[in-house]
Amino acid sequence: MHIYSGDVRIGTIGVRAGVPVQADQWAWSIGFYPGMEPGAGRRGIAATFEAAREAFEAAWSDLRPTIPDAAFAEWRQDRDWRAAMAAKRARSEELDSETRNTMMRCVCGATFDSWKPAESYQHRAHITAAQWPRAPH
Repeated sequence: MHIYSGDVRIGTIGVRAGVPVQADQWAWSIGFYPGMEPGAGRRGIAATFEAAREAFEAAWSDLRPTIPDAAFAEWRQDRDWRAAMAAKRARSEELDSETRNTMMRCVCGATFDSWKPAESYQHRAHITAAQWPRAPH
């Protein structure tokens, strides 16, 4: 089960998989990324759900004062960005990084379409000169 503090998912409590029946069956963990530094979270195991919940709450009470509000904001921003990307994918839209763009900005400051020779030809000399300052003209 996911555990939230407000709208930020701060951890989990769940049944462990693949452990012997005589071993503690419940595990809990606290931590969220981005926001918290890797390794800054806490985790543990318990025999019952109630014991896991109590241990989780105690660890959260100790850890919460050390987490700046900016960490929660960073997690929210990442969550919202991921949701926006998933929504674009669901609508079969291309992501911004997948949209082909042939527009370029010349070192002289002009913007032109690199696929249109009439627009791009005059800027080739500028770009070449900027890339190779000692190139013959």
